[in-house]
Amino acid sequence: MNFSRRDALKTGALSLAATATVSAQTPRAELTPNFKINKGRIRQSVMGWCFKPMPVMELAKHCKAIGIEAMEGVSAKDYPAIRKLGLKISLVSGGHGFKKGPCVAANRDMVVEKLKSGIDLASEIGTKSVITFTGMREKGLTDKAGATNCVEAWKAVMSYAEKKKINLVLEHLNTRDDSHPMKGHPGYFGEDVDHCVELIRKVDSPNMKLLFDVYHVQIMNGDVIRRIRQYKDVIGHYHTAGNPGRAELDDTQEINYPAIMRAIVETGYKDFVAQEFIPTWDDPVAALRHAAMVCDV
Repeated sequence: MNFSRRDALKTGALSLAATATVSAQTPRAELTPNFKINKGRIRQSVMGWCFKPMPVMELAKHCKAIGIEAMEGVSAKDYPAIRKLGLKISLVSGGHGFKKGPCVAANRDMVVEKLKSGIDLASEIGTKSVITFTGMREKGLTDKAGATNCVEAWKAVMSYAEKKKINLVLEHLNTRDDSHPMKGHPGYFGEDVDHCVELIRKVDSPNMKLLFDVYHVQIMNGDVIRRIRQYKDVIGHYHTAGNPGRAELDDTQEINYPAIMRAIVETGYKDFVAQEFIPTWDDPVAALRHAAMVCDV
């Protein structure tokens, strides 16, 4: 029988296609049955808002079962019950949100007051970090003025943060995705992660850090692993999500999360990496379990 190289390649391609079809038809919940974090080199957390309408304490119980250490992005009224379950609060809200931030001078007093309240709460419950944002641009705001306004507002808070031993972590956000109010933020001042690091270094405090959101950095800047290594001295927190779409960390998206997690471990980072994807699978708990497995390197 004559069997050419072309025939062999064709046969191999058909075999791979059949395998891919079987894989695609495999129920998502079966990808990680009963998985529980066992390596723990990445301390994982979950951003609660992503899993609504699931009740917070139901999500907390699933986190506990999976071996996820902490939660964030939930109401402070739920903190006592979450902590009673044995979970930590990995990040406290700075209170001023991502829309009205310090890039606009008129927001300064409000931002300072809100951040100090967040610092007090973080200190009270033993959480290390409080999130802050630059805020949205307003008409007529120049890059120079926005940067100066941000630095001056954060400097006004830093002595208080240092005294309480709390970090402010500045989150960089993408401005490209306008499909959903939480997938992208057109008009956000801190859209360039390199510029955000410049602002952090101008504040000149060991308690001013970067919240490195892998999803947002991938969209706006890319070169994720090189930047993780480059900015390891100022990174105080991480967020994850698949791109495009801010969905699961699965094979439908472009980010190589195991490699990124290994790079994070190699920098010596010891704080939290929070899962902040919006579930699209039929079973959101299976999606969370899968993400936990992907990041347990």
